[in-house]
Amino acid sequence: MNVPFVDLQALHRPIQEELNQAVLSIIQRGNFVLGHDVDHLEEEFAAYCGVNYGAGVGSGLAAIELALRALGVGVGDEVIVPTHTFTASAAAVTFAGATPVFVDADLDTLNIDVDKIEAAITPRTKAIVPVHLYGLPADMDAIMRIANKHNLVVVEDASQAHGATYNGKRVGSFGHAAAFSFYPTKNLGAAGDAGIVVTNDERVAETIKALRNCGQTEKNLHTMEPFNHRLDTLQAAFLRVKLPYLDQWNAARRRNAAIYSELLDGSGVVTPSDTPETQHVYHLYVVRTPQRDALAAHLKQNGIGTAIHYPLPVHLQPFYKARGHEEGQFPVAELIVSEILSLPMFPDMTREQIEYVADQIKAFSLVPSA
Repeated sequence: MNVPFVDLQALHRPIQEELNQAVLSIIQRGNFVLGHDVDHLEEEFAAYCGVNYGAGVGSGLAAIELALRALGVGVGDEVIVPTHTFTASAAAVTFAGATPVFVDADLDTLNIDVDKIEAAITPRTKAIVPVHLYGLPADMDAIMRIANKHNLVVVEDASQAHGATYNGKRVGSFGHAAAFSFYPTKNLGAAGDAGIVVTNDERVAETIKALRNCGQTEKNLHTMEPFNHRLDTLQAAFLRVKLPYLDQWNAARRRNAAIYSELLDGSGVVTPSDTPETQHVYHLYVVRTPQRDALAAHLKQNGIGTAIHYPLPVHLQPFYKARGHEEGQFPVAELIVSEILSLPMFPDMTREQIEYVADQIKAFSLVPSA
């Protein structure tokens, strides 16, 4: 049996006609950039997250950067960021002119270790960017308490957590703003790069809308920094078709994760954790084992796609390592990246596929370590 790591064709097949019609309507109208579908998506996705305003942009990275800029973060400021995340979480801070200050990961949740945040705060700290990694919400109660205590702004990086909840509220509704990526493989994915910022602050939303569009507060009046981070109308129309299906797709991911976790009990791999406060949406199903590379090779030999998210913590990426970081600084994150393996996870996985993956993992675990 072959089990792909992700199967977008299976996801799109039942709604293909709706997607075709949405794209065709944009082609017929010819409003390809910041058309009405962008306005509608902003309203609909903000409402889905439980906030008042949305501002569509060209990518998840741009969403974090422009949210930080709109909240006054810039040159000379420091921003707390987990080191176990995709590089874009820190790159957005760098692009805003600020300095990312890394914090280690929690070994159980793989999210930022909230107990280590305050030690990283200095007089220059302006913001925290918690990442809801792999679809599991970060500990937002603790993060907001720290932010309020130190008068910091919070921009949630929810790029992997569309629809996830913390204490019954959707992620994106806790911080001063939240950034989402709509990269095609996300739980809610576009047909290319796209992103959005959601917020309850109208000023922040309007500032982002100006910044994304060459700094225009009105046509041909450029009063802010002139960036080009606009959201294509085609992407917005594509996403509007998919948004009503997101909850059922997330429910399927949770069902698949529950089957995985049941079948992998006692297999020798560490399965993802959840907490009583959270509802994980399993953008990725990430297991841990010291024999990660050998296991990945074994699964590949047996037709199973896997990936590593992410093989280096951000502080050891060459760009940031050259700026004064070194191995051993964040030992938990460095351990995590040596053990993590993302297994196939998509809504249309069959139980047979999950059982096959689990059987192959258990067969591997019976082989003695070298």
